[in-house]
Amino acid sequence: MRHPFVIGITGGSGSGKTSFIRKLRESFPAKDVCIISQDDYYRPRDEQARDHKDVHNFDLPGSIYDKDLLRDLRQLLKGESVSRPMYTFNNPLATPEMLHFQSAPVIIIEGLFIFYFDAIRNLMDLKVFVHAKENLKVIRRIMRDQTERNYPLDDVLYRYQHHVLPAFEQYIEPFREESDVVINNNSDFDSGLRLIQGFIRHLVG
Repeated sequence: MRHPFVIGITGGSGSGKTSFIRKLRESFPAKDVCIISQDDYYRPRDEQARDHKDVHNFDLPGSIYDKDLLRDLRQLLKGESVSRPMYTFNNPLATPEMLHFQSAPVIIIEGLFIFYFDAIRNLMDLKVFVHAKENLKVIRRIMRDQTERNYPLDDVLYRYQHHVLPAFEQYIEPFREESDVVINNNSDFDSGLRLIQGFIRHLVG
């Protein structure tokens, strides 16, 4: 098997990165594209940092088991398979599903902080940054956290102001300039999606 081509995809919370990844996942069979997410490497709540109001802050690079993520990515690059329990967003009642990843010609790694970790970033052949205006990201974050996670509005806004935005400015946005492709998702990401889809088809064709 030839050495897999690694695509890293990042972007701030609410940028539309998750929807972009979902569209890519729907476009290719698992034998061609393996997608691995930083979200499945979050530390449990009791290992997360707390802010000055004793609120857990999940929007820090230290909230991730980055060494585990690096190890698994290296295994995939060697053609080996990887298994890991799905992260359940600290829901103690949820039984985590086991995720199984098979190596493929194209490996996509996605997440907020994947460019921040040097060892992980240096394994990437192509770096993609999904971007959106700040006001749109706030609205999308509110809609997601209230609909999917039932978080109160005050809690969502507090976390955005004190955790999400500072983390974006310090740990995510600086790598926008180092990215090979920047996809602006203020209205839609259709053109950017077609670009990446076409590139992947060329790699696996």
